Amino acid sequence: MTTAHTPHAHSAKQDWASGLTVFGAVMLVLVGVLDIFRGIMAIAEDEVFVTTPEYIFQFDLSGWGWVHLFLGIAAVLVGAGLFSASFWARIAGVVIAGFVILANFLSLPYYPVWSIVMIAISGFIIWALCVTKREDLA
Repeated sequence: MTTAHTPHAHSAKQDWASGLTVFGAVMLVLVGVLDIFRGIMAIAEDEVFVTTPEYIFQFDLSGWGWVHLFLGIAAVLVGAGLFSASFWARIAGVVIAGFVILANFLSLPYYPVWSIVMIAISGFIIWALCVTKREDLA
């Protein structure tokens, strides 16, 4: 008869927590790389982006490019730190994913579908990094 406190149950819980952290790490690195490319495209003022007139949050396209480039670099670095399952990296990952959500919301008029996709992926990253408890990873 096995109970929830057996070593096997604890191991399965650790595996689940580790898997979610790895998922969050991979997705954060992916979001970071995509944000880096998006930043480079905006800085180069590629014709990929459309400007919407009379949008409340109007910013210079090059300015958005630098914001996305720096967020992307930070996301890749923090995502790499998440592979060590450190607590600081989980907190930083949630913060960076939150900033990615804000930046994509504010840049909706320039690339609306992609912004919504990035917001959804970042939401999954936050969920994956927050759903596990610190002691589950130990």
